[in-house]
Amino acid sequence: MRALICGVSGQDGAYLARFLLARGYEVYGTSRDAEVRSFGNLARLGIAGQVATQSMASNDFRSVLQVLSRVVPDEIYNLAGQSSVGLSFEQPVETLESISMGTLNLLEAMRFLGKPMRLYSAGSGECFGDTGGARATEDTPFRPRSPYAVAKATAHWLVANYREAYGLHASTGILFNHESPLRSRRFVTRKIVAAACAIAAGSRERLTLGNVDIHRDWGWAPEYAEAMWLMLQQSHAADFVIATGQAHSLASFAEAAFRHFNLDWHEHTDSSPGLFRPADIAYSCGDAGKAASVLGWRPKWSMPQVVQGMIEAERSSDTAAA
Repeated sequence: MRALICGVSGQDGAYLARFLLARGYEVYGTSRDAEVRSFGNLARLGIAGQVATQSMASNDFRSVLQVLSRVVPDEIYNLAGQSSVGLSFEQPVETLESISMGTLNLLEAMRFLGKPMRLYSAGSGECFGDTGGARATEDTPFRPRSPYAVAKATAHWLVANYREAYGLHASTGILFNHESPLRSRRFVTRKIVAAACAIAAGSRERLTLGNVDIHRDWGWAPEYAEAMWLMLQQSHAADFVIATGQAHSLASFAEAAFRHFNLDWHEHTDSSPGLFRPADIAYSCGDAGKAASVLGWRPKWSMPQVVQGMIEAERSSDTAAA
């Protein structure tokens, strides 16, 4: 089997590449300019030399068509595009183009080539907006509250349209928050873990956060990579919510990270209104019941285990650097 991972340099792309390689796949991965990209996440997982990289601009139809024609993959995993909710408020056009147009170009190229390819498209629990204390299912209406969520919602409906209109095997995984040591420090979870580790090691730095009352459904990214693969092994394409079903506040995440070192997070943290988003989601949580019954997928890690795993990796990398 041959897989093409669009956006292989990111957190999800790297873990998915490792997962597929372990199952004997021939793995290709794309980046906008593969010749100058370092692919640091692939290197961290020890698989950089096992992934054949390709340059592809997902918002350029000719570029997408050329790569699909050259690789002719059995499975396509669309993980490309701007991945930060906060940054999408500052770069709304790039966010919409990279996510929605990138998805459309892949779908149209698949239709044009007429090959038996299967597509996984990365959706987001952000599309649901505030779930009001409830768990969102595949039937919960979308109420996006950021340019990122609007772009993901657009991509979701493009996948559904091409699946119904042209019979493409195309599925969207509606993934809620999922974290790992491969997250960059612009993501608040990695920012918290890095600060807790540094302060425990003697740093006098302060951790600055925005709204700590938001609640999110945090899972473990490597587990979510398996869910992506499982979707494409089904005889019929469909959309699936992937989540833990448990929501925790950002304050609880910070408390868990600092408690690992017997520290009180309040004593080392400041709040800045400048880090509040123009529109945010108070409560976000998913119900992966359909994934459990159809795919046989269930999460094993909850938020405290995610924090523990990230801290262990952070301390290991700090030790190696020293």
